[in-house]
Amino acid sequence: MKIEHIAIWVKDLEQMRTFYETYFEAQANDLYHNPIKGFSSYFLHFNSGARLELMHRTDIDHEAPRDRFGYAHIAFSLGSRFAVDQLTNRLEQDGYTRLDGPRLTGDSYYESVFLDPEGLTIELTV
Repeated sequence: MKIEHIAIWVKDLEQMRTFYETYFEAQANDLYHNPIKGFSSYFLHFNSGARLELMHRTDIDHEAPRDRFGYAHIAFSLGSRFAVDQLTNRLEQDGYTRLDGPRLTGDSYYESVFLDPEGLTIELTV
């Protein structure tokens, strides 16, 4: 069994697509748009085969508590401590909020933790 994809609701599709393409080497499909439902999405494909779906609907109030359900974090395995350190430095230099790390956690993960442009948590690991 494997996870087929993870989907998240976003406020700004283009900003989020660009973020994941720029920092995580994702490749987006063509924009899907359903004007009847006010729905648009991108599927982002990663070299590992993982996929992330970025979704937006015009009728969702992203500030309303009932519409803010989401994930705790997405973890990206970068392959080495050096790669974690490099991307940590790059994201921080580009103004993204670092919440923690890089550090070795109590369960032996080397990680750093950031917020993406819409405040969702991203974990960078080995």
